[in-house]
Amino acid sequence: MASGGGSGIGGKSMKAVAADVGDGYMVINPLVLKKFDKDMIKDLYEHLNKAMNAARNIAVPLNDILAMRQKNMKLQRLHNSIIVLRNTARERRVML
Repeated sequence: MASGGGSGIGGKSMKAVAADVGDGYMVINPLVLKKFDKDMIKDLYEHLNKAMNAARNIAVPLNDILAMRQKNMKLQRLHNSIIVLRNTARERRVML
């Protein structure tokens, strides 16, 4: 599989991958996850959850529509990636 030691996609750390997913620069899908071993899946799941919690804690003024939309889009991208990751882990019988 991919080299261990916390490596992510393209030599990036899993923290950077989770940040890129939240910002919309990367998409997590089953084809990307095909190269991942069990430890990498667990590590990415952990970092996606941390990024989701950080995005939820962003304080946005209610009258700033663009900032609110950006926050919601970030949450949506992270949530969709977590769902894809959970389904892939379930198919591979990886406990998260």
